[in-house]
Amino acid sequence: MNLSVELAPRRKRGLLLANPVMTASGTFGNGLEFAKVFDIQKLGAIVSKATTLRSRSGHPQPRTAETPCGMLNAIGLQNIGVEALIRDVAPVWAAWRVPVIVNIAGDSVEEYGELAARLDGVPGISGLELNISCPNVAVGGMEFGQDPHLAAAVTRAALRQTTLPVIVKLTPNVTDIAAVAHAVAEAGADAVTVINTVQGIAIDVRSRRPTIATVFAGLSGPAIKPIALRMVYQVAAAVDIPVIGCGGIGSGLDAIEFLMAGATAVQVGTATFSNPLAPLEVLQGIQRFLEEEGVEDVHDIIGAAQVGKGGVLRPTAVKG
Repeated sequence: MNLSVELAPRRKRGLLLANPVMTASGTFGNGLEFAKVFDIQKLGAIVSKATTLRSRSGHPQPRTAETPCGMLNAIGLQNIGVEALIRDVAPVWAAWRVPVIVNIAGDSVEEYGELAARLDGVPGISGLELNISCPNVAVGGMEFGQDPHLAAAVTRAALRQTTLPVIVKLTPNVTDIAAVAHAVAEAGADAVTVINTVQGIAIDVRSRRPTIATVFAGLSGPAIKPIALRMVYQVAAAVDIPVIGCGGIGSGLDAIEFLMAGATAVQVGTATFSNPLAPLEVLQGIQRFLEEEGVEDVHDIIGAAQVGKGGVLRPTAVKG
């Protein structure tokens, strides 16, 4: 059975994954702790937590809250900074077989370029994921992902400074995600990750105050799966670069839905908080489904649910 997928088909060096299961940034640390729990080398790729030019302590507590079908978080990109990452973490990655993709976040277009330059050529780093979609920071983050022109500018800034494959992580907190995806694809992005968290809020009725210290937070988990699936479907139909599906994936069948919607790969995130083995179980679930269906190549199901092919009409917009 062929499970391998290519995330940078237009780039000479490419970014070939042994299978389509990745971890999502911010939910798997830098992979070091989970390497003690299960064989992470079996996964397609590891995506690091967001890395910035300087270390960040993140937002004050409380910064997480459970919801009926997921969680809210406003961590604030807490991380050790790029230099410590290169010095202390990348050498460990260099000994791994599984590719590691570093998620980077900047306060300006120029910072993305600087981060890309510093990480270029570092052993153990196989690609970059540009975080232009974090809803939990005051500067940068989601504001870049809501404007197609800014999103394209960030993409070009990174590409000018690196030979690594560049993936752009998109925000769902936007009117037309396909327009942003098209803009970054035109700017040269190798792939896009769809989606980051959906902005939300919770209220503590006893204190009559917002539950999260920063008021607004990012909603993730099963609650956002239908939204993420819809956006993957839209983006896959709008661009000709690989789409990585992310949002509420906790089982092999969840992942299969995203692949059929047009995703080339998937990221498992919030599910790992309750089940550290979730990424591995998602991979096993994909394999089991393909075996049951007699599918020998995962590419045979990628985009299988996209209508508009073979003369089938695309669905019209739902009217209230």
